[in-house]
Amino acid sequence: MADYYSVLGVSRDADSETIKKAYRRMARKYHPDINKEPGAEDRFKEASRAYEVLSDPQTRNRYDQFGEAGVSGGGTPNTGDVGGFADLFETFFSGFGGTAAGGRTGGAQKGDDLRLDFTVDFNEAIFGQEREVQVRHLEVCSSCRGTGAKVGSGPTDCTTCNGAGQVRRAMRTPLGSFAQIVVCPTCEGNGQIITDPCQSCSGQGVHQVRKKLLINIPPGVDTGVRLRISNEGNAGVRGGPSGDLYVFVTVKPHATLRREGTNLLSEVNINYLQAILGDCIEVETVDGPETLEIIPGTQPGKVLNLIGKGVPKLGNPVAKGNHLVTIKVQLPTKVSTEERYLLEQLAGHHSAKGHSQKSGLFGGFFR
Repeated sequence: MADYYSVLGVSRDADSETIKKAYRRMARKYHPDINKEPGAEDRFKEASRAYEVLSDPQTRNRYDQFGEAGVSGGGTPNTGDVGGFADLFETFFSGFGGTAAGGRTGGAQKGDDLRLDFTVDFNEAIFGQEREVQVRHLEVCSSCRGTGAKVGSGPTDCTTCNGAGQVRRAMRTPLGSFAQIVVCPTCEGNGQIITDPCQSCSGQGVHQVRKKLLINIPPGVDTGVRLRISNEGNAGVRGGPSGDLYVFVTVKPHATLRREGTNLLSEVNINYLQAILGDCIEVETVDGPETLEIIPGTQPGKVLNLIGKGVPKLGNPVAKGNHLVTIKVQLPTKVSTEERYLLEQLAGHHSAKGHSQKSGLFGGFFR
C-alpha cells in the first residue's frame, strides 16, 4: 500500500490546512475531466483516498498507528458520478475559505415585480389615454422605516452565526468529509434578528397598501403589449429597491373594424348599380365618418385604401398605417316589374345577337 503522506507530498506532521491544499493541488492536476493521460484517474482516486483518511483527525490517528489496516473499512471513494471540474470545486470546496460571494447571503433585497392585467377599448389602444387604476402592493412600513424593529429599538446580531448570516456544517461526500457553508437557519441569512418587532408591520418592515396609479396607455398598443412602470412593485427588503409593475394589455374587439399590425380592415356593402355607375359613400373610420369614392365598374372584392387612417406605430405616433376597405357587392333577390323589364332590355342589347350594337347606357360595362 502506498503511504498516504507520500501520495499527497506532505510530511507526517503536516497540519490540516497543508493537507487540504496538497489534495486540492493533486485534484486539479489529475482530475479525469482535465487530465486524459494514462494513469491520471488512478492518481486522482489515490489522492482522494489519502485525503479522505488524513483529513479526519480520528481516521488519521488510526492510520498513523495501524496503517491501512486501521482504516480499511473506508475503501476507495467512487468518483464515477462526480460531475465536471467546475462542479467538483464549487460543491466540495466552497466551504473552505467562505462562499463564492464572500459574505452573508442576507442584506438588502429587491422587491418582487407585480403583474396587472389591463383591458382597454379599441379606440383607447389607437389614440392612447391615461387611466387611473388601483393596485395592492407592499410599501415600506412608515413606523419602523423598514427595519422591522419597534421604534427605539433595532435589530441585533444573530447569536447562532454571530452576524455572518452563514454557518459551517460538516458534509460527507464521495471524496470524504468537508465543511460546507449554509444559510443560518435562525436569521435566514440576514445576520440579524428582531427581538422587539414593530407592531405596525409585525416585524416585516413592509405592509400592504392599496394605491392609485395613473397609467399612460401610449398610442398604438395592442393585445400582448407589456408596459413597465418602474418602482411600483413590492417594496424591497432591508433597504433594497422596489420591484416594478408590469401591465399586460388586452384590447377589446371593434364591432366593424379589424386590426392587422398598423393597418385597419373593414368591409362595406354597395348595390350592383353603385358598382356599375360609381358613387360616393360614407364609411366609418377611427377618425370618424370618411367619404369613399366608388369608381364606375368597381368589382366585388376590390380593396380601397384610405392612406394614413390606420393605427399609429407604437413609439412613433406620427407614423400611421392605412385603412383598407373591401368592397362587397349586394345583388337583389327580387326586382320590380319595371326593373325586370329594363334588365331584360339590357340583356337583349348584350346578347350574342345584339352585342355588335354596343349601344345603351351600360354598354361599356357589359363588354
